[in-house]
Amino acid sequence: MKWLFRWTWRIVLIAACGVALLQFWFLAHVWYYAGHNPDITAFMKMRLEKMQDVDPRARLRHRWVPYARISVQLKRAIIAAEDARFLDHEGFDWDAIQKAYEKNLKKGRIVSGGSTISQQLAKNLFLSGERTWWRKGEEAVLTVMIETILTKRRILEIYLNVIEWGNGVFGAEAAAQYHFGTNAASLNAEQAARLAAMVPSPRRYVPGRETAYLQHRTDVILARMNAAQVP
Repeated sequence: MKWLFRWTWRIVLIAACGVALLQFWFLAHVWYYAGHNPDITAFMKMRLEKMQDVDPRARLRHRWVPYARISVQLKRAIIAAEDARFLDHEGFDWDAIQKAYEKNLKKGRIVSGGSTISQQLAKNLFLSGERTWWRKGEEAVLTVMIETILTKRRILEIYLNVIEWGNGVFGAEAAAQYHFGTNAASLNAEQAARLAAMVPSPRRYVPGRETAYLQHRTDVILARMNAAQVP
């Protein structure tokens, strides 16, 4: 039995070292992103692979633009739609998490996540789309790293440049061009609210597509935008 104990202990020690190295790798990348823009995210890589399974020539639509060249209307719309307490929390909105839990319990399935912009950014930058306890735990650790190292302004800047807004369409600049034929700096309030309304299901919408839900959600976001505070 002693040999079994020794090997079990060694395996546990090796696994712990692997986890520690992974966390250091994540930490180093978050630190790097404080001053450098990510070329591609884990989620973008996953989407590109799926697109190229269908068409090997497929490419992502993505162009980074600095924070100052993104419409303040889009910043307000995203915060109003995705994370109204973005400037106040430290990565987790516990009230939103509680409400999401109660809603999911009532529906008997996961219909709401309660994730903040920081949590969504952690997932998009580094993690796969699978729903596992390990991934949710890693997402929480990454969220703490992001909130500790990056400013709110930088978090929002990266987020607006990497989230999906259509099949293979990533970031505010590509989204503005794809959906409205304009650039991210020129988006007006209604266009910004419409883009924010698409975030939960971005691949459902192509340019010009109208649905009752999309219009209703756009109107709700428009009504909330003036109260949204941006960094």
